[in-house]
Amino acid sequence: MPEILQLPPSVVNKIAAGEVIERPASVVKEIVENAVDSGATRVDVSIEQGGAQLIRVADNGCGIAPEQLTLAVASHATSKIRDADDLFNVHTFGFRGEALASIAEVSQMHIRSRLPNEQAGAELEINGGRQSEITPCGCPPGTIIEIRNLFFNTPVRRKFMKTTQTELGHASEAFTRIVLAHPQVHFTLRHNDRILHDLPPVDSWRDRIAAFFGQELSEHLMWVESDQEGVKIAGYVADPEMSRSNNRLQYLLLNGRFIRDRSLQHALGEAYRGLLLTGRFPIAFVRIDLPSDTVDVNVHPTKIEVRFQEAGRLYSQLLATLRNKFLTTDLTAKVQPVGVTPTASSSQDPEAAARHRREVSDWARGATAPNTTTSSSARPGAAPNRSTDATAQAVDRQSRLGLNYALSGRTPDFVPFDSGGGRTHPAHHPDSQDASAGTAAFGQPAVSTNETSAVNPPVSEADRAGDPTVLAQQPAHDQPIRHATGGAPLGLQLHQRYLVTENDEGMVVVDQHALHERILYEQIRDKVLAGRMETQRLLVPEPVALTSAEAAAAIDARDTLAKMGIEIEAFGGDTILVSAYPAMLATMSPNDMLRQVVDLLLEEGKTPDRRDLLDELLHMISCKAAIKAGDRLSTEEVTALLEQRHHFQDSHHCPHGRPTALVFTREELDKRFRRT
Repeated sequence: MPEILQLPPSVVNKIAAGEVIERPASVVKEIVENAVDSGATRVDVSIEQGGAQLIRVADNGCGIAPEQLTLAVASHATSKIRDADDLFNVHTFGFRGEALASIAEVSQMHIRSRLPNEQAGAELEINGGRQSEITPCGCPPGTIIEIRNLFFNTPVRRKFMKTTQTELGHASEAFTRIVLAHPQVHFTLRHNDRILHDLPPVDSWRDRIAAFFGQELSEHLMWVESDQEGVKIAGYVADPEMSRSNNRLQYLLLNGRFIRDRSLQHALGEAYRGLLLTGRFPIAFVRIDLPSDTVDVNVHPTKIEVRFQEAGRLYSQLLATLRNKFLTTDLTAKVQPVGVTPTASSSQDPEAAARHRREVSDWARGATAPNTTTSSSARPGAAPNRSTDATAQAVDRQSRLGLNYALSGRTPDFVPFDSGGGRTHPAHHPDSQDASAGTAAFGQPAVSTNETSAVNPPVSEADRAGDPTVLAQQPAHDQPIRHATGGAPLGLQLHQRYLVTENDEGMVVVDQHALHERILYEQIRDKVLAGRMETQRLLVPEPVALTSAEAAAAIDARDTLAKMGIEIEAFGGDTILVSAYPAMLATMSPNDMLRQVVDLLLEEGKTPDRRDLLDELLHMISCKAAIKAGDRLSTEEVTALLEQRHHFQDSHHCPHGRPTALVFTREELDKRFRRT
């Protein structure tokens, strides 16, 4: 049996270095965090050759006493905790006492430090873990740490380092994560004696964000905040117009520490559902402040992963905060005047600037309906060919434009057309109200029904009361369309795909398909949540031959499809019988409809989440049923569509995330025509 031996401290530190110090960026992170923990108001970082040759961090913090320099680089020696209980009440970046010891073991380290009330400082050199004598030196108050020739004595690790530019990118990102969380500290970053960032203290967090990511992004940020039972969420999220192909611009700062949390990132994605195109990710800079004893940061050596005591409540609070902001903000895309900078007031709450300064200052100080399912008249299994008669086509379009009202069971504020093409008088109905009232963002039930509970997990009364997405609000800044003398909104169709109208801001260009798709999506969603989806039942069920995988996927999703009005059953072999499907897809054959549904089920070769599947089916049905680009609309039809625009939430984007309208402000038009 092999003999068990105690490993030497040098080997232990090298093992620890393998976990804690992955690359030069890890060194930058650990030392800069120590500088911030020391109370420094200025931190200067200099690196050479991406950090492989030199990493130098100088701060003006509290410094290290000469007699404690040796302890500072000893394994598991720290000034930040005293016992195990402190692990669950961590208020600093570091607490393990491993970083400096690990770095010293795989580099040539030089430390100089001076206490503020001392006349001289002290220095210590460590070469691959071997320490020299502590000697007096002259240096400014604070601490200066130099790391040279990282991994010089671990050639395997050094061999796997990437190019200078790649390592610089990682180091710069580590620097950015810390700097964003501390706008009250002056930071600088140099590479090969070239200054990359010089960031003095700022009063507005927006200014610090702009310094890293540009003024254009900064101008498209919206302030959000929420404070519930000691959990505070505050920060900026970007207008859906600004997005990225990855989630690297999602900065979640927990008590000043950058973290990665899949649950919170999912909440961000859900908040932007229907506002971004597929494959795009939101941009967010969010600070979360909560009691330190409700989160465990001792999960991973890098401390980026954490565990929350009440992760579900934090998820709901973040989602509700963002959705409430989006529902009360006009997110219609605007063309900004040439040479004119957008004002912050368009994307912030009133008095936001003052609040921002107050929040940053606080952070710097450490403050902490019964079922009415109906079936249309039965018809043969195959869908009839659409009439080519012009009158029939007009009636079909008129039916589609008024379909959302038929689905909701409400009498519309207008009856689109009579058989002669003339517009009838509006009909009043006591149920005529905002179509979005009583609905929620998809996935947030607005009514308590069995069908709704099946789609989404139950929501407690406390969560429901605190969730502003349950009762949707009309956008506060969405101005109604101006009306002409005759009482009808001004509207004009261009190229059989765009509608032109006006509001108080200027000229509005509307995508007719995208707008109608959003209107239908909202109405179908209400129907699904309430279990009142109208279906078209076939006299003779239509058989659809599929592959084995397609047939299995369809049968597995049978219950979910039934909620959408698609009723299927196995017929034997790989054949599926369609006995009913959504009435609004009457012009689409059951065969084609089911095949498109199956394509969604098998997309990318993975089993979709039930909630995502429902959403995708809603997208498909609303897209297929909406008027198309190329459909010519009469003046009355244009009016009918534009009148519905302000009755639905998120009408500024279609369900797929494309904008439905673009506003050309008066200032922009005046600028283009050189009137100013």
